[in-house]
Amino acid sequence: MTPTLLGRIQTRWVLVWTVGLVWLLAAGPWLPLAGPTTMSVYRTGLASLVLVSVVGTLWEFAYHAVQQLRWDKDWPTVLGLVLGVSEGVVVYQLLRRGLPWPVGPIDPAPFVWQFGTVWILIWMVANGPIRILFPRWRFAGGRFW
Repeated sequence: MTPTLLGRIQTRWVLVWTVGLVWLLAAGPWLPLAGPTTMSVYRTGLASLVLVSVVGTLWEFAYHAVQQLRWDKDWPTVLGLVLGVSEGVVVYQLLRRGLPWPVGPIDPAPFVWQFGTVWILIWMVANGPIRILFPRWRFAGGRFW
């Protein structure tokens, strides 16, 4: 079953603000090994989650338009993982420009680790446990409500 556009957007928001936030809170204290303080890690991480939610929602419309050109109207699963690279670059550039709020200087190495692990975890949950924990999710086009 291919999630609908609304289902993908809802799934993105639910996973970013559950899996992403829990991982940020759990892994945040261990990230300052590269220099930033724990508070700056949380500030940057929350700003990243906001951007992934908002900018990613806008990108879902572009993904949907391109997806309609494919014969099966669906992406290969691994493409969902690879799209994290382009979204990560955009989120990094927006954070450096002070959006959604100024977070100060951003060290690329902790950002890549933080963003990459959050993206991989969300991708893994979306392609595994979510189908077990929410069996109706698949039959509702990926929608939660």
